[in-house]
Amino acid sequence: MAVIRFDSVSYKHYFCEVYKAYLNHIVFKTISEVIAQTGQQAFVIGGFVRDIILNRPSQDIDIVTLGSGLALADKVAHKLGVKKVTVFKNFGTAMFYYQGLEIEFVGARKESYERHSRKPIVENGSLEDDQNRRDFTINALALDLSPERFGQLVDPFGGLDDIENLRIVTPLDPVITFSDDPLRMMRAIRFSTQLGFFIDDKTIEAIENQASRIEIVSKERITDELNKIIMSPRPSEGFKLLFSTGLLNFIFPEMVKLHGVQTIGKWAHKDNFFHTLEVLDNISAHTKNLWLRWAAILHDIGKPSTQRFVEGQGWTFHAHEVVGSKMTNSIFFNLKLPMNEKMKYVQKLVFLHLRPIVLASEHISDSAVRRMLFEAGDDIEDLMLLAEADVTSKNEAKVHKYLKNFKIVRQKLIEIEEKDRVRNWQAPIDGEEIMRIFALQPSKQVGILKEQIKEAVLDGLIPNEREAVYQFLVNQAQKIGLEVIVPIEKL
Repeated sequence: MAVIRFDSVSYKHYFCEVYKAYLNHIVFKTISEVIAQTGQQAFVIGGFVRDIILNRPSQDIDIVTLGSGLALADKVAHKLGVKKVTVFKNFGTAMFYYQGLEIEFVGARKESYERHSRKPIVENGSLEDDQNRRDFTINALALDLSPERFGQLVDPFGGLDDIENLRIVTPLDPVITFSDDPLRMMRAIRFSTQLGFFIDDKTIEAIENQASRIEIVSKERITDELNKIIMSPRPSEGFKLLFSTGLLNFIFPEMVKLHGVQTIGKWAHKDNFFHTLEVLDNISAHTKNLWLRWAAILHDIGKPSTQRFVEGQGWTFHAHEVVGSKMTNSIFFNLKLPMNEKMKYVQKLVFLHLRPIVLASEHISDSAVRRMLFEAGDDIEDLMLLAEADVTSKNEAKVHKYLKNFKIVRQKLIEIEEKDRVRNWQAPIDGEEIMRIFALQPSKQVGILKEQIKEAVLDGLIPNEREAVYQFLVNQAQKIGLEVIVPIEKL
């Protein structure tokens, strides 16, 4: 993102020229031609205008008109040769796609809210009414599309100055703005995190005072904003704001419990909240994978409930990875995150996140590496990234040692996979073949033999080859009185 900075108000004239360059697109010219014929007024408003100034890519264009947005959408689509216009009658909006752009039309409106609902009562209104209802000044900017005023900026709240000064502020009293629609509190923090802007003091104070109002917002809408914060370049900044304003208590209390340091005598543990934010930023510097970022957020989530003080040893968090992996399920459910393979992926990484660290701090045995590779499967590289991000010590020598050992672990992973092929491992002899060899019905015995094969391969007792596995299987079967009925060559 590049914000153009100037020492005088001359930048406003410059931006007007920039607007006109963007508005040369056929969509805007077509809208201007249509409203010249109909006598309507229309403006491009909101995020698209903001992003022109910030030099950010944007494919979403919002058009507000004084009159029927549905009728204007139909006329513009027809003139552009667009055949499909999607109409949302309940919201009074219509949209279509054109050359990779999503263009939405709506009539100017004013809104009022009831205390216990964020669903507005909507009436037709003026452009001023429409700008008044916007969440932030930087999103209330409008460009006139009328032929006689084409490209003229309408900025009643000084949004251009707020962009210049990197400031998030509401058009009206923030108490009213956030009371009307509490999701705007999340959006303030989201825009601050995405854009690197600061939220002005009065706006922050209003969020702090009304944080509990977020409870009337659906979990789906909250989580949508939360995910956008998580996908920001430095998501820790957003979480710090969520924490300091009190919003995190209401939307994600499990994470708040990570905060704080307890001390007994000379023993203290690190603040797991701020450690988690470091890990999140570390992982975010290397991947845009939302679910790997969620694994970073949840990797230590089990620590508060497993925290114990052991005399002479200090603070321990035994099995926090096991507890954390179990908590992942309920956290995803509560936040309305997908309860599918994405949740299972995060759950697995939380469960395994200590494995590479243990290997990097001890003698690296083939067996331990083989087991980690088996359990991580195709997610082994993501697990290694998470483990490396988890090294946040201020002791540079310790960090250097871990990162050096991680390189050894990575090399071991390559060597063992080439030799033993245990990633996404399938037994050379499966359960059905075991039943045929020993004339068995589905039973506990079959499961025991399958497990013995897996353990022997992972421990390196036998190679991952069919003949070797068969001989091992026959030997194990003899110990429990089973005889070979169908030899391997007849399978």
